[in-house]
Amino acid sequence: MAEGRAPGQGWRGTEEGWIAAAYDMLVEGGVEAVKIQPLARRLGLSRTSFYWHFADREALLAALVRRWQEKNTGNLVQQTELPAATINAALLNLIDCWITPELFDSPLDRAMRDWARTDAALRAAFAEADAARIAAIRAMFLRHGYGEEEADVRASAVYLTQVGYIDLETAETLPARLRRAPTYVEIFTGRAATQAELSDFLARHAGRAG
Repeated sequence: MAEGRAPGQGWRGTEEGWIAAAYDMLVEGGVEAVKIQPLARRLGLSRTSFYWHFADREALLAALVRRWQEKNTGNLVQQTELPAATINAALLNLIDCWITPELFDSPLDRAMRDWARTDAALRAAFAEADAARIAAIRAMFLRHGYGEEEADVRASAVYLTQVGYIDLETAETLPARLRRAPTYVEIFTGRAATQAELSDFLARHAGRAG
């Protein structure tokens, strides 16, 4: 249910509010921290209010999985499919994901991967997500004229490098990431980015680098 108030009853919060609180607890403490009573306390609501929106804890966890799939895998695939005149422009579209939290939520991806280590169903879902992401990056290279084997290796290098960034919680400021982008592009594509390609990329992030 989307509404937070039943006839004649008090405020029960919103479905989105419960999911947002569950997200915070997942990122902060892992899936074991996502429990109904602590969530209710965090929101200042009663435990019974939870059941106005979700059948049980599993339904809430399923909502978190859907959010992760739609935001992270969905947006990543979308970025690889944006129109791009060159492979470098295409790769820079993808790099937008890694440095724009609205497109790709790295803390959520890390928390979900940790959760997947103890949950067989989620582990299978994560394997599918990894495969879908690499396939999308591979297709991006194929569209720009790379052969099958080279596209596969380059796609894996791009994706696994970012997985390493996330899993190791690499502390790199946005200005540093932007400064290093041209080198990453040349390493991953084998082609130096032009000034025009870099200018378009930097313009998208103007004002965010502090």
